[in-house]
Amino acid sequence: MQRALKLEPEKCTGCLQCELACSYENEGVFNPSKSRIRVFTFHYEGRFAPYTCTQCDEAWCMQACPVDAIVLNRQTGSKDVLADTCVGCKVCTIACPFGTVNYDADSGKVIKCDLCGGDPACAKACPTEAITWVDVEQHGLDRMRAWAAQGVDPARPQPSV
Repeated sequence: MQRALKLEPEKCTGCLQCELACSYENEGVFNPSKSRIRVFTFHYEGRFAPYTCTQCDEAWCMQACPVDAIVLNRQTGSKDVLADTCVGCKVCTIACPFGTVNYDADSGKVIKCDLCGGDPACAKACPTEAITWVDVEQHGLDRMRAWAAQGVDPARPQPSV
């Protein structure tokens, strides 16, 4: 069964445990700037939102890479960066519409979420379950249905699906 990260910003307290767990898992240091997941802060509203690579089906980052350094991990579904192949050109960072592929100046390569090989450290570290590792079938389905229902105009005929 395929799995995915489920992000629920309404549960996030901004504790940054996800960022610390990610940087330690991937870089061996507790340093949020080395994390592949970020927590966006809405200062005036007092809200927080964790975000990371969504592992897009089309994966523009993967398609844009001129040296094929981003590959599909068939086991996890993640799009993984092959550090030995990456030349650090940053084309993938430009191609990603979500800004979740980042350049690491220390290595001269790009970094992005690889789902920790199928055991995401961010999800294990999140104390409020704002980040969970779920079966792909339950990933956001209820939220997508609720959002879609908001745009339904009962006076307008709807396409059949």
